[in-house]
Amino acid sequence: MIFRSKDPQQTERLLLLAPPIIWIAIFLVAPCLLVVGLSFFERGTYGGVVYHFNLDNYIRAADWLYAKIFLKSFWIAVLTTALAILIGFPVAWFIATAEPRRQQLLLVLAVLPFWTNYLIRTYAWIVLLNPAGLINGLLQKLGLVGAEPLPLLYNDFAVVLGLTYTYLPFMILPLYAAINRLGRDVIEASADLGAPGWRTLWRIVLPLTLPGIAAGSIFVFVYALGNFITPALLGGRRTVMVGNLIYDQFLSARDWPFGSTLAFVLMGVMMALLGLQAYLINRSRRIGTYD
Repeated sequence: MIFRSKDPQQTERLLLLAPPIIWIAIFLVAPCLLVVGLSFFERGTYGGVVYHFNLDNYIRAADWLYAKIFLKSFWIAVLTTALAILIGFPVAWFIATAEPRRQQLLLVLAVLPFWTNYLIRTYAWIVLLNPAGLINGLLQKLGLVGAEPLPLLYNDFAVVLGLTYTYLPFMILPLYAAINRLGRDVIEASADLGAPGWRTLWRIVLPLTLPGIAAGSIFVFVYALGNFITPALLGGRRTVMVGNLIYDQFLSARDWPFGSTLAFVLMGVMMALLGLQAYLINRSRRIGTYD
C-alpha cells in the first residue's frame, strides 16, 4: 500500500509488464539456460546426459571438422543476405515510391508466400530445380542447354536460392519502412544541387536507410544460419549446415550436451549480430537527420 501510494503509475506499469516478462522468462530464458547448462556435461554411453562438468564439448566444437560446417553455414548465410539486399532494395524502393493506393496491394504481394506452408514452398523448388523439372525442361526446349540437364538441385546453389526466396520478405519490409520514412524532398534537393543518381544513392539514400538494411540483414542472416529444413531438402547430403548438425546431434546421435554446445555457440553469434545491429542504428542516429 505504501509503495502504491508513492508511485501508483509505476505499479500499474509493472503489473502490465509482468505477463510478458514471465512468458519470456519461462519460454525463452529458461530454455536458453538449460541449453547452456547441458553444454558443460557429457553424453552417456547409450545417450542421455552424464552430469560430469567439463569443457570437452567446446574443445570438440573447435575441431576443424565442425569449424568447416560453421564457416560454410556463415558463407551461405552471407550469400543469402547479400542476394536478399540486391533483390529486396529495388523491390522495397518500387513499393515505397508507388502510389499510396497501390502500396498496400504491393505489400500484400510481397508477404503472400507466407500464406503457404513452408514445406510446400520448399517442395515446389524441388519440382522446379530437379533434372526433369520445369526449368531444365524449358531451357532444353529453348536450346540453351544440351541433353545433359543443369545441376540445379542438391547443391549450395539450390540452398541459397531457397533461403533467399523464403526470407526475402524479411528484407523487403524493413527496407520499405526505412525508405518510406525518407522524404522525397531530400532526393530532389540532392538532384537540384547537381548530384548524379549514383552519388545520391551512395551519400544520401543508403546512409539514411541503414537501419532498415541492418534490420533486414540481421533477420535474413540469423534465420538462414539456423535453418535446417531447406539444406536438408534442397541441398541433400552435399550441404550440411550448422542447423542440420544440431538437429542430428539431438535426434540422431542423442548427444544432447554437444548439441547444446553447438546451439550455444550459434546463440552467441546471434547475440553478437544483434549488438552490431544496435550499434549501426545508434550510429545512424548520431549522424543526424538530413545533414
